[in-house]
Amino acid sequence: MRAVDTNVIVRIVTRDDEMQAALADAFIARGAWVSQLVLAEAAWVLNTVYGLGHAEVAKTIEMLLNHESLTLQDPDVVAAALVHYQQRPSVGFSDCLILEIAKKAGHLPLGTFDRDLSKFDGTERL
Repeated sequence: MRAVDTNVIVRIVTRDDEMQAALADAFIARGAWVSQLVLAEAAWVLNTVYGLGHAEVAKTIEMLLNHESLTLQDPDVVAAALVHYQQRPSVGFSDCLILEIAKKAGHLPLGTFDRDLSKFDGTERL
């Protein structure tokens, strides 16, 4: 299966460049894989560069999880991270994803200095 980079996901979501959005749509039409790193980076870009709020980023991740042409790496991990992200607007999606990746790998607790992230089960505030 083909894979996509962050900028392809951003074009699909924002549609801010018609030509690139059309090329992105055509590329993923036969199916494409999205790594967790690309997903985390896309969430950051959408929030930081495009100014999407917490709820909009969460909705976008949910849309990508359910997209007919995209296969997300470990969708169960992404879905669990999304639940955490929706519960705590003060925690970034990438932090939620880091926690769920560690959990799936069996490497808990996740040590963190982040006060908000440390409120989740499976973390230890340092």
